[in-house]
Amino acid sequence: MQTTTALFYVFSAILLASSFRVITAKSTVHSALFLILAFFTGSCIWMLLKAEFLAIALVLVYIGAVMVLFLFVVMMLDINTDSIRQGFWKHLPLAGLVGAFIALEMAAVLMSGFRLSEAPALDPVSAQLGNSKMLGIAIYTQYLYPLEIAAVLLLVAIIAAIALTLRRRKDSRYQDPAEQVKVQKADRLRVLKMQPTVELPAAPAADKNEGAA
Repeated sequence: MQTTTALFYVFSAILLASSFRVITAKSTVHSALFLILAFFTGSCIWMLLKAEFLAIALVLVYIGAVMVLFLFVVMMLDINTDSIRQGFWKHLPLAGLVGAFIALEMAAVLMSGFRLSEAPALDPVSAQLGNSKMLGIAIYTQYLYPLEIAAVLLLVAIIAAIALTLRRRKDSRYQDPAEQVKVQKADRLRVLKMQPTVELPAAPAADKNEGAA
């Protein structure tokens, strides 16, 4: 067995075990940590498949940003997991059936990619440039318009999320951004001129005794 194949089986076993622990761990913080481990082992598998860009994107985007945010939210909310886990074993057979059906669907779609008799010939230019550079060239030349459309959709989603957080609600505090922009220094800071007050030092006790004598 080659070293790459052995590492693939090791990382796959860790990925399956951590994915199972995500849904079975009693603590939500532990579930988030197991999910980080699953993402990390997934990126290692991408590295074995020589997909460096996907591996780096998985680490930087999901582990470095999304999962850190999830972890902070879970730790701040302090969710009561006892009420959430009620009826877990009751719905487990149905959830297992749905999961098996999804796995069969993915296998039917992806199985055609594993039936190749031999790997396609690699272009010498592509081999020299590398996967990341070739992906960048393909995105910004052949798929430029779909990339711009996706960027516009993400911008609309960001604007919608901001608008939902700024809407007036009875149970939340509201601030008008227009009023915040129009604020001036005179509205927040007022300088007062006051006369200085100087306190004279008290006379020493020894001087008072000498004067009395």
